[in-house]
Amino acid sequence: MNPSQIPSIPIDQIPPGALLLDVREDDEWAAGHIDGAVHVPMGRIPHQLQLDPGPITPDTPVVVVCKVGSRSAQVTAWLLRQGYDAVNLAGGMLAWEGAGRPMTADAGAPAQVI
Repeated sequence: MNPSQIPSIPIDQIPPGALLLDVREDDEWAAGHIDGAVHVPMGRIPHQLQLDPGPITPDTPVVVVCKVGSRSAQVTAWLLRQGYDAVNLAGGMLAWEGAGRPMTADAGAPAQVI
């Protein structure tokens, strides 16, 4: 699947009930993330889905997010090949932050995208 074939959606079109899957690294997640998102770093996705997929199921619409949209596009393509209903969040967390959408951070620090 080439990059132009990977479905993506803007922030304002995230469907109700969609699962937000943040595939950034642990330090990026800790600095700032979308409240209620599920965090599984990109490199652990196949293993996590095999062992304990939790709420990530083929029947659940999944919106995949990273910092800019590159890693999440790769994960979206992989999930689609596995039969999941997945789309990439256009612009990633930088777009989320730029739109003034709420974020939370670990340890009570001000949330930021790193």
